[in-house]
Amino acid sequence: MTDNSKKTLRNIIIIFVLCLAVHTAEVMLIRTDETFFAECFINKVFGIIVLFAALGIFGMKWRDIGFKKEELPVSAAKGFGICAVSYLAAFAAEFAVLYMKGTPAHIEFFVTGFSLTGNVVKNTGIGFVVMCIFFNIINVWMEEGIFRGLCITYLSKAHKADKALLISALLFGLWHIVTPLRALVDGDMGIAGFAVMSVGYVILSMLMGIKWGLLYKMSGNVWIGMADHFFNNCVVTNLLHVVTSDGADDMQIVRVIIGELLSFAAVMVYSRIRNNEKRSTYESA
Repeated sequence: MTDNSKKTLRNIIIIFVLCLAVHTAEVMLIRTDETFFAECFINKVFGIIVLFAALGIFGMKWRDIGFKKEELPVSAAKGFGICAVSYLAAFAAEFAVLYMKGTPAHIEFFVTGFSLTGNVVKNTGIGFVVMCIFFNIINVWMEEGIFRGLCITYLSKAHKADKALLISALLFGLWHIVTPLRALVDGDMGIAGFAVMSVGYVILSMLMGIKWGLLYKMSGNVWIGMADHFFNNCVVTNLLHVVTSDGADDMQIVRVIIGELLSFAAVMVYSRIRNNEKRSTYESA
């Protein structure tokens, strides 16, 4: 590894650790998602500030990391479409399972936070919906901006593109270990459950990071990944809920796994087809 590649990796890890420290403090100590706001947003605002600073330090512009205004409408529509189709199948699978179990279910629209051990807070009212949308915009701006836009673009200056993508996906996976960690500390799950959930959650998050990284590489902008990410977090997880007589979202984590694996597979297949087409064009030229 050259000095330049070591430097770029070190800089990205410093940014990651700095943001992770604030993220951990908010989730574990401040617990903003358990307040009126129902969302951990302080670390996301902090991450956006860090992103502004990093762009200035590295001599980069927002366009350089995929924030291209002219590509927003079409790319966002593609991102929403990917998520909508994938989760239509996931919701259908969930309802099919509930039907076979003899448990009538229906969809309700309300605001709540995502929890690995079940949603416990139900908020209604336009104010909560607006806050949910606003905080999720901040969330995807920060995560896609740092983990895809900045991380992949900056690392690609000194590393192969595929390696840069995998590093960003690994960091994104580790970013999510804080959620099961809090469940362990709160006593909502034991050591064994924490181990299984941590590995599963980190791997799923890494796959999502690979998917959004591929979308970023193929499109050259962050909008497709941001739209898919936003739809996943805001609509599927926070606003739409499958309710039965036993409660709400008992199978939410299963729904998320099905939806994300379907969209991951679709993007991987499309990426492979696109790469094969480029290879064929190059060989025939």
